Amino acid sequence: MKNKYIILVITLLTLICTPAVSQEHETPNARQARRMFMEAYNMVYGPQGSQLHYAVNIIGIYKTEGTIWTKQKKSKFIDERYIAWNDDITYYRLERKKKTITIYSAHSDERDKYATKFKFQPENYTYRIKEAKKEGGYFITLKAKNGVKGIKEARVLLDRKNHYPVNVRIKLGIFHTTIKISNFKTGGISDQMFIFPHEQYSTGYEYIDNRK
Repeated sequence: MKNKYIILVITLLTLICTPAVSQEHETPNARQARRMFMEAYNMVYGPQGSQLHYAVNIIGIYKTEGTIWTKQKKSKFIDERYIAWNDDITYYRLERKKKTITIYSAHSDERDKYATKFKFQPENYTYRIKEAKKEGGYFITLKAKNGVKGIKEARVLLDRKNHYPVNVRIKLGIFHTTIKISNFKTGGISDQMFIFPHEQYSTGYEYIDNRK
């Protein structure tokens, strides 16, 4: 059960994004919201790379926090139970307690059954922005269009000055969960960060290779 929720958290933090599509008949508010959202998204997932600390509580069922590094489709994360590396070719997930390392092709949907449920396509959503005076920033709300599966609604809080993401509140089915973000840094992320260090885990670990 815990494995299910940590995979969900990883998936939400490494959503696969395609370029935003120009929307006809958008209001000025919607255009501004979509533009600011994509600017923030590109700070996280752009070619310069980024680092952030996250904390999430899924309706009291599962709590975790950790650090994630991203650079376009590459990623690495660390928390108390897992470490994962994705160099855009191969994905390694280390389970600390069991001392197992599971290997997948980076773009395989078989990596976990939740990944295909939570892929994010910007054109599948409408956008709205409003000032968050109490929080000192801006709320950008995304709502799924009719027929869109997966994430139905998301609300992103951006910092007023630098537009860094502060938290993301996501509706999944009938419940909401909030991912709190801190210590956000953008740029200066080396590709070496995402390469699995075989020499550190050469002995004492069970390898499960699910590549085809």
